[in-house]
Amino acid sequence: MKKIICSVAIASLLLSCKTAQTSKATTSPEVQVTIDLNNPKDDKVMVTLVPSPSNQDIVTFSIPKTVPGTYSTDNYGKYIENVKAFDTKGNPLTVTNVDQNSWKIADAKKLGKVTYWVNDTYDTEKGGGFGNDSDVFSPAGTNISPENYMLNTHGFVGYFSDKLATPYTTTVLHPEALFGATSMDDLDASASKDVFKTARYAELVEHPIMYSKPNYTIFKVDNMEILISVYSPNGTYKAADITPAMETMMRAQKKFLGSINNNKKYAVLLYLSDMKKQDAKGFGALEHPTSTTVVMPEMMPAEEMAEQLKDVVSHEFFHIVTPLGVHSNEIHNFDFNNPKMSKHLWMYEGVTEYFANLFQVNQGLISEEDFYNRMSDKIRQASTMNDTMPFTTMSANVLTQPYKDQYLNVYQKGALIGMCIDIIIRENSHGERGILDLMQKLTNEYGPNKPFNDDELFDKITAFTYPEVKTFLDTYVNGPTPIPYEKYFAKMGVTEAKTKKPGNVFLKGQTPYITVNPETKEIMMLPGIDLPEFYSVLGIKNGDVITAINNKNYNLDNIYDLIMESQNWKENDAITVKIKRDGKETELKGKIKLPYEEVDGYQATDASKKALKEAWLKG
Repeated sequence: MKKIICSVAIASLLLSCKTAQTSKATTSPEVQVTIDLNNPKDDKVMVTLVPSPSNQDIVTFSIPKTVPGTYSTDNYGKYIENVKAFDTKGNPLTVTNVDQNSWKIADAKKLGKVTYWVNDTYDTEKGGGFGNDSDVFSPAGTNISPENYMLNTHGFVGYFSDKLATPYTTTVLHPEALFGATSMDDLDASASKDVFKTARYAELVEHPIMYSKPNYTIFKVDNMEILISVYSPNGTYKAADITPAMETMMRAQKKFLGSINNNKKYAVLLYLSDMKKQDAKGFGALEHPTSTTVVMPEMMPAEEMAEQLKDVVSHEFFHIVTPLGVHSNEIHNFDFNNPKMSKHLWMYEGVTEYFANLFQVNQGLISEEDFYNRMSDKIRQASTMNDTMPFTTMSANVLTQPYKDQYLNVYQKGALIGMCIDIIIRENSHGERGILDLMQKLTNEYGPNKPFNDDELFDKITAFTYPEVKTFLDTYVNGPTPIPYEKYFAKMGVTEAKTKKPGNVFLKGQTPYITVNPETKEIMMLPGIDLPEFYSVLGIKNGDVITAINNKNYNLDNIYDLIMESQNWKENDAITVKIKRDGKETELKGKIKLPYEEVDGYQATDASKKALKEAWLKG
């Protein structure tokens, strides 16, 4: 899972994902599920489960408390209402609510079916899921509306204590006008019913489905079919608009991965949230072995949307390496209501995040300088976290405090751990191999259906690499010692240097230059503070009211639009600003002058290491 905070004083984006769960063939009887989207009541839908006969007197029916990779306790059972059980003749059986997520069913040998109503999570979100324990992170959440049904299946379908390894046949009844986007194969040809088969419950919950009016594209990258489906409530985005950049990115990823990836299908389900209504607020993505659910604000400008999707979806796609291809027993046999977490988030999320950046410089999508800047940003962000907390300890205890608050470091220090291991392997192999080669060997050793034991992974990695890697893992990943990043950069001829980073014209860090008059909703420059050059070159002063920029009017109602769009402004681009000063309106024209901040960074300086550096970044 990936959670990245892109915070501004007025708007913040929270980005994330989810670890993979694998499937295992079985010949056990099946559980039949029906999800009825045709007859919603009070923003809820009916779900019916018909299990095969049980040999137990009492069984427990559960909805997940936690799903693998969300690293949070979400209690999906609180969205379930009126759970009922019936025998094969339709007579009610006794159902006892055990806790928020579980119900015991008496006389289970007679059990014929279970029914209940499901409410969605998007309607209840307050703060986007991160830092707000009452929220489910939107890409892991659910939506029920006439125009869109986001079926993260773990929020709709439960499991029986005696049938975790039983195949599921899931039938979705839906309006003919809605298309069900998923990486699963629909076994029913009719326009109003979809039928999907999965080998066990854990496989079903790895296959989300998004129902909406058709707005999708399908293309192939080598032998893999890719579906891009978009729900845009106000029609702002079409799948065809997003597809070219996504196709370019995925072709580069496939080329980078080579033989590691053998998926035949992959689906990207993009839900765009209407920020002017009660809607999803947790922006980012949640990965699955063959799909990704993505939630973004619909108001995000096209250029910014393309950049966010490139970084977020590429991270999710790389999860096909780990944990899909390489994972521990804790993930393979995940306990949805009493989970035990693996020690190796540094690999599942950290190495995945490192690949999401490395492949871009490797395939020419970003420059070498951009790559160094990204790694420098991660060093700065990691420095704000607890740098002496052993990463394996944090990972194994990530559901509880104080470890829970350190989770975001998996995308900062976790990625840097992956980078350092890559550098160690490159140095010792004289540029011939790197961490991608290591992940290929681990995939060959384990694969989707053979989990490893948590305590054995470091020794296995050492057997495939060098003793120096084991020393690094013991010291900096399993131990409390902060990583001396400059030491590892120097191995590739890269040294510390000062660089200039462009900032935002409306705030410095978390301090804004603007405020809002609550009575008039007008946006105005704060009085009594020093303003950056952007304002002085245009003639804007403290206390001025900004009414429009580039012929678009702004006030409190669409201030998010202003913040979002400003993220894409470029130095020296033409700009027109309408202001109001002393009650008089004035139009000011000029060029954008972005504020720059000098920060620590890195650059290649040692020519003797050029060949090794090229093998690292381009090999």
